[in-house]
Amino acid sequence: MRKLMNMKASDIDFYNLGFNFIETKTMFVSDFKDGKWSEGKLVPFGPFEISPGACILNYGQGIFEGMKALRAKTGEIVLFRPHENGKRLNDSADRMLLPNYDVDKFVDNVKQVVKANKDYVPPYDSGGALYIRPILIGNGPILGVAPANEHKLIIFTVPVGPYFPEGFKAIDLEISKKYTRAAPGGSGYAKTCCNYAPTMKPAKETKAKGFAQIIYLDAAHMEYIDEVGTANFFAIINGKLATPKAVGTILPGITRRSVLEIAEKKLGMEVEERDISYKELFEDSCTEAFCTGTAAIITPIGSVVLEDQKKVWNNGEPGELTKKLYDLLTGIQRLEIKDEFGWIVKVE
Repeated sequence: MRKLMNMKASDIDFYNLGFNFIETKTMFVSDFKDGKWSEGKLVPFGPFEISPGACILNYGQGIFEGMKALRAKTGEIVLFRPHENGKRLNDSADRMLLPNYDVDKFVDNVKQVVKANKDYVPPYDSGGALYIRPILIGNGPILGVAPANEHKLIIFTVPVGPYFPEGFKAIDLEISKKYTRAAPGGSGYAKTCCNYAPTMKPAKETKAKGFAQIIYLDAAHMEYIDEVGTANFFAIINGKLATPKAVGTILPGITRRSVLEIAEKKLGMEVEERDISYKELFEDSCTEAFCTGTAAIITPIGSVVLEDQKKVWNNGEPGELTKKLYDLLTGIQRLEIKDEFGWIVKVE
């Protein structure tokens, strides 16, 4: 395992990468002390010291983001809507009483890290990406339940393969009436570490039954769809593209927002952000479903199951509109299609 983590870029088979941790050369670090952020700097990737009393270790005061740097068809390295990640980082920071970080500086720092690790960006034709993980933690020691006084921002990268190494295939999901992911008034909309650890057990249980992931329902009524594991949910119902409202219990995904804009402006579809009952999925009016996120971009859903009920779409294959949206979004991300939205930022 250690050998895999320390691989040089020249030794990596970029055409057979999975979604595993591989060390790259450089990371960015900035510290917040005495009420202000340090200038920050690039340092060799590696461990850092942290107190056993750190707030992140004791009370989970930490957030993160997920981004990707892609090798475009032109050979250029590009980022997809990085300013939106910076804004969301600050929204999460507000919820977790962490200090905000200047969005423009955040994007500049991400660019620096990507340039420093450019040898690890997979080739365009590999379908892979350089995954970027910014983390912001309360690393100052604290005993009572209170925010830390010292914080740390780290940005590191990992080369990853395509999410669909065997092609664009649909997944099978189980609707859960046993577990919930978030409740009104909680931290469901924040990309905090605390939201992810509790999803591991439900995911393990559903995967043991042959499903790819769980569809969580709302905690108040156990009827309306919340999220798919850690991804946003979409369905085509009565010819409209519907997705749950981002009202505090779901992550306001950047891919989610992009899909809504593409569907409306490029495909002329009517879009709805509304409560979606799980019962609607089993009706004839629901003709396709998929989920979205940074890693998978758009993942087709082939079927859903709840106890003895099962709904299969398109014989378990990706739907026509799902594929169109995937092709449009990935085409924009890799500069195969003109970026009419101004979403792409080049790393120069």
